[in-house]
Amino acid sequence: MERITGDTQSAAEASSFSVLSRSQLTLKRCLDLVVSLVALVLFSPLIVIIAFAIKLDTPGPILFKQQRLGKDGRPFTIFKFRSMYVNADDAAHRKAIRLFAEGKPTTEEDGRTSFKSDTDPRITRVGRFIRRGGLDELPQIINVIRGEMSVVGPRPAIAYELELYEDWYYKRFAVRPGITGLWQISRSRATDLEGMVRLDIDYIDSYSVLLDLKIILVTVPKIFFRGWSF
Repeated sequence: MERITGDTQSAAEASSFSVLSRSQLTLKRCLDLVVSLVALVLFSPLIVIIAFAIKLDTPGPILFKQQRLGKDGRPFTIFKFRSMYVNADDAAHRKAIRLFAEGKPTTEEDGRTSFKSDTDPRITRVGRFIRRGGLDELPQIINVIRGEMSVVGPRPAIAYELELYEDWYYKRFAVRPGITGLWQISRSRATDLEGMVRLDIDYIDSYSVLLDLKIILVTVPKIFFRGWSF
């Protein structure tokens, strides 16, 4: 199997990664639609407030758009609230990813490990606030409704991460990437890229609707009561 890249690997070549049955995929999609539509209604006031805050804080668009790799390595455009100044260089993130692969993630003052530091000078004032609670991820509800992402799944990969991948890492493309996931709620168990991928694959191998519900239920209090970030 050739390595997946956003522009050269076809969906057919990646199809061998599909490990969920049709019924499992159907149930997962139904859960995604129900949860995302309910979340869209519940969070709509907060979404409006954040949008206004971003617009008032710094010049630039409200949404940040970036190409990521989804199921079977297919590229898609991910949506986030913009948390950085316009035209911010991605060199810092590329370096952080390399350090993460080496087991050297950024450690914040409160002990959290991450590869999107709160102290990054590219981050705006509003951006620093919304990133701490993972609120910059809310627009990904749109990606879920469009069928590009799932509520629960592996963290959506960026193409330049693939140079750091081992061959077995590519199984994580068997399912749609998620807004939250097993790694996102279990970071203390995996503080490097290999550990993250192992948790992603554990999730795929043990998938059930009940597991998705459990991860969702664990995610909500982490966001609102622990200042947690994805």
